[in-house]
Amino acid sequence: MTLQGKVALVTGAGSGIGRATAVRLAQDGATVVALGHSQDSADDVAEEIRRAGGQVLPVAADVGDADAVRAVYERVERELGRLDAVVANAGVNGVWAPLEELEPQEWESTLTTNLTGTFLTVRYALPLLVRQGGAVVVVASINGTRTFSNSGASAYATSKAGQVAFARMAAVELGPRGVRVNSVCPGAIETNIDENTEQRNTEDLGVQAEYPEGQIPLTGDESGSSQQVADVIAFLVSDAASHVSGTEVFVDGGQSLIA
Repeated sequence: MTLQGKVALVTGAGSGIGRATAVRLAQDGATVVALGHSQDSADDVAEEIRRAGGQVLPVAADVGDADAVRAVYERVERELGRLDAVVANAGVNGVWAPLEELEPQEWESTLTTNLTGTFLTVRYALPLLVRQGGAVVVVASINGTRTFSNSGASAYATSKAGQVAFARMAAVELGPRGVRVNSVCPGAIETNIDENTEQRNTEDLGVQAEYPEGQIPLTGDESGSSQQVADVIAFLVSDAASHVSGTEVFVDGGQSLIA
């Protein structure tokens, strides 16, 4: 699954799945555009990539800001001259709360980053991607696609369902132009995203369920890793997946089938 001579952009590259993906794609030979929410986070992953002998361009932008995203791609064209793969990974859990307590601005903030950010990331990449064909991977979730058990996560789940629908629509529209679009739907993964989640009064929401043997059929109580998701993304952006488009890959150890 070599990516030698190719350029791949990864959003949310400063931590978690984005960081693991940026490192993995660099190992596979790609020049990685590591897009972080801050320049410090982008520079941090860039240092790891360079230490391993990889090529990287660290940049910073708010993916919900159209002008900032457009400026990143202008820099990619100016400095690297091509783009072969885009991984739309940047996202937030946002606020989890009962519907009557979820403020409109909290709903909007989650959808702006997760859903509008995905649209902007793909939309402004297209002039570069369609030149020689390319691949897009959208990082969604099992939440809002197969599972609806995280009560209070209505904004988050809606944004993730929207990402999958967007990826399917884009796959049909962009296929004739040589661009493949897929999504990955991780389950419980060890990342730092939960540290930025605000939960309010969700304890009594939904239907309680008990999983005496653990809720992940493959591993029980053990969550998956960012690296496992990155491995799937590396496949989807490579030529090994040249006839795969418009599909979702669930990276969850079977969790979404029972949770």
